[in-house]
Amino acid sequence: MKFLRLDLLTLLISLFIFNSCKRQDGIGLGIDPTNQINGALVVDSNIIIRTEFDSTAVTSGLAKTPLGNFTDPAFGTTVSNVALGISLPNDAAYTVPAGTLTIDSAVLVLRYANGFYGDSVATRYTANVYQLAEKAGVQTYYNTKRWQVNTGTVWGTKTFTARTHDSVTIANIRTGKVDTIQKVGPQVRIPFSKAFIYNNLFNANGSQLASTLLFQNAVKGLYITLDKGQANNVGGILQLALDSSRLDVFYKTVNGTTIDTATVSLPFVSHSAAITYTYTTTIQALLADKVNSQNTVYLQGLAGLRAKVSFPDLNKFNPDSIVLNRAELVITPQPNSGIPYAPLPKLTMYQLDIAHQRTYIQDASPSDGRNQISAFGGRYDKTKKEYHFLVTAYVQDLIRKKTVDYGTFIAPIDTTEVTTVSGSSVGTTSISPSVQVAARTVAVGSDKSSPYKIKLNIIYTRIRK
Repeated sequence: MKFLRLDLLTLLISLFIFNSCKRQDGIGLGIDPTNQINGALVVDSNIIIRTEFDSTAVTSGLAKTPLGNFTDPAFGTTVSNVALGISLPNDAAYTVPAGTLTIDSAVLVLRYANGFYGDSVATRYTANVYQLAEKAGVQTYYNTKRWQVNTGTVWGTKTFTARTHDSVTIANIRTGKVDTIQKVGPQVRIPFSKAFIYNNLFNANGSQLASTLLFQNAVKGLYITLDKGQANNVGGILQLALDSSRLDVFYKTVNGTTIDTATVSLPFVSHSAAITYTYTTTIQALLADKVNSQNTVYLQGLAGLRAKVSFPDLNKFNPDSIVLNRAELVITPQPNSGIPYAPLPKLTMYQLDIAHQRTYIQDASPSDGRNQISAFGGRYDKTKKEYHFLVTAYVQDLIRKKTVDYGTFIAPIDTTEVTTVSGSSVGTTSISPSVQVAARTVAVGSDKSSPYKIKLNIIYTRIRK
């Protein structure tokens, strides 16, 4: 019985405590209504945004290298050619096989990577291979590099339709064994000159084959261009996995009474892309305007175009009278601008530091304790047809004058390009200029008449004093 009395006493005390508290609609404790704290939403659409050239981008040693010729009615024409540094088999000194040697064929094998953009149905492409007039060494190259090329002789050519996800069946040549047939991953196989191989490998001066350096100094490298089959074709941009691509040589040797077939492969020790852009008159006019906010903004992959953005109305907030709860930037493509070419799958956002170098905004910075890297955003929402960035810490610092806006930018980035946070499996979106994505987005800028204009949604709490 005394346990029952204890339970009743506890229940009475609990009821008394809860009855003294009342549920409030705002944020905070329910004490004095004059001090009640409420959340408010402000939509800032007075945002300055302009189209600008993106920065120079590294194109050497990437997992995906663009090769293409694409004419977009909204943007203009983009051309990306590829320079390859080739080496001796196994990237080491080479000894020519004994006996009488005959080359059956040579094939430049270019493996596809994900990321094709353009017309994969109607356009037929022609890839042409030339020899470089300067060495393609193992070093850093940028998209602005213009290569010296011997265009007098085409050493390889192939006309094809882009089938970037279709496997290919080839002959598997095996030394000392019966040859077989095998299925390999999606790739472009360009027939290559047997004379080039014979002169530069099988019949080359012995000193040229003594080391990879001497071989590369003599051969220089290869240069690949892509032409559209017809002038009215729009074309496209292929992404190539050149780390696992190569130049295969199929040959036969007769050594006494022994006849055999074999394969030797020349690897690519370096690869990079040289990219040129020819923009429409509309985009040229926007690029020339360094003052006015623009109603339409153009974002382009392959380190083409980015957008500069600023928020002048943040100066109207009194940092001593509000607490910022959430700030989200929303960017929307122009309606129907993604037909037939889909908008960029992901964007990145960054700012410049006092030295005008790229740095993370606070919400994406691994070193800022307020960041929410996993929620930072930037991916295209196909349902809402929008891009979202969570920028609460960044906006808060702008309001409180804890950071200076030396330049804030929105730019294309590939979905796979992330920077891993040290000591953690969490990664944040890369802020380096990217050539590993070829898509583009035509976005609504500061067009006051459009319901899709860029906007900054701010939820804040006003502090009553």
